[in-house]
Amino acid sequence: MPDSPPPGGVTLDVSNGLAVITIDRPAARNAIGSATTAELDAALAELEQRDDVAVLVITGGGDRAFVSGGDLKELSAVRTHADAMTMALRVRGVLDRIADFPAPVIAALNGHAVGGGAEVALAADIRIAADDIRIGFNQVTLGIMPAWGGAERLAQAVGRSRALLAIGTGEQYDAATARDLGLVDIVVPRSEFHERWRALAHQLAGQAPGATRAIKSVVAPAAPALHRQFAAAASDAFATLWAADAHWAAVDNMSKGKT
Repeated sequence: MPDSPPPGGVTLDVSNGLAVITIDRPAARNAIGSATTAELDAALAELEQRDDVAVLVITGGGDRAFVSGGDLKELSAVRTHADAMTMALRVRGVLDRIADFPAPVIAALNGHAVGGGAEVALAADIRIAADDIRIGFNQVTLGIMPAWGGAERLAQAVGRSRALLAIGTGEQYDAATARDLGLVDIVVPRSEFHERWRALAHQLAGQAPGATRAIKSVVAPAAPALHRQFAAAASDAFATLWAADAHWAAVDNMSKGKT
């Protein structure tokens, strides 16, 4: 991967058993578009061919956003049910690769993780957050729902009733509340954030060779993060909402500053 951020903003660094994927699109608050999706997929494919990665970290550039969700400017061209299904399944497939990665995956929440950004965070095994971030599934404010496997992963992480409340209300939780709910595992002061997530990652990567992969291979089946059997139905439900007039009215209101 190139040293400078490519068009999709994804960079990859691997050193001493630690792989770090960074999504750095400051102008778009690290939103995910088609180029970002393709580059994430390529980075994961590259890492899957290596056996020297003990820990993978996914983070965002800057300190404003981890991932702000899908790139709404780009996604405004997706209008039909069929195209919305294709988009949802494409990004869900990439997040499933994150969840299925053979080594532990840490989401280092450098900034807010909202909408699709919360779905990216939930695809990881462990979430560490700066204490001033917010996380939430706010898709309902646009008349839609999580499309990338986040609903299923959220229900597993926090329970059915809390998942329904989180998705149905679109509430954004502060870091401490998110930790209490089980959305986030570790909260650290902003001033210590980069040092602390790197220390955690290096602590895991420094275990006996192969230990982290062996541990994940045993733990993951007990609480699977992949729910492929729900992919078609979940994507269909999302696509129906996406193509509906209510969604586009909400998008129009947001663009006019009415929300």
